[in-house]
Amino acid sequence: MGNKRRRLTGVVVSNKMDKTVVVQVERTYRHPLYEKVVRSHKRYMAHDEGNECEIGDTVVIVESRPLSRHKRWVVQEIIREDISARTTDVADLVSVPGDEEEPAAEQAEGS
Repeated sequence: MGNKRRRLTGVVVSNKMDKTVVVQVERTYRHPLYEKVVRSHKRYMAHDEGNECEIGDTVVIVESRPLSRHKRWVVQEIIREDISARTTDVADLVSVPGDEEEPAAEQAEGS
C-alpha cells in the first residue's frame, strides 16, 4: 500500500515568513456550460524547513498534518529554481573584455 498523500505543483510567490512559503497552484478546467477553458489558482502555505525556496521557484508540496493555523503542506522538493531571483545584477555576470580600453584609445586619436 503506497503513500496516499496529495501532491501539488506550484510556484513560490512569497517567502517572507520564517520556515514558511506561499505556493500558488494553478489549475485549468473546462467550464461545464460554456465549455471554455478556465484557469484558476489557489494559494497554500507550506513548511520550508531550511528556508531554501526563493520567489519564482517551482516546487512540489505534499499534504501533512496541521503544522499551524494555516499550514497543512510541506515542501517536498524544488523542481526548478528561478535563476533571475538569485542573481543580483546581470551586468556583473556578463563582461566583455576590452570595454575599458576603447575610451582611452579614442581620446588618444582625438588629440
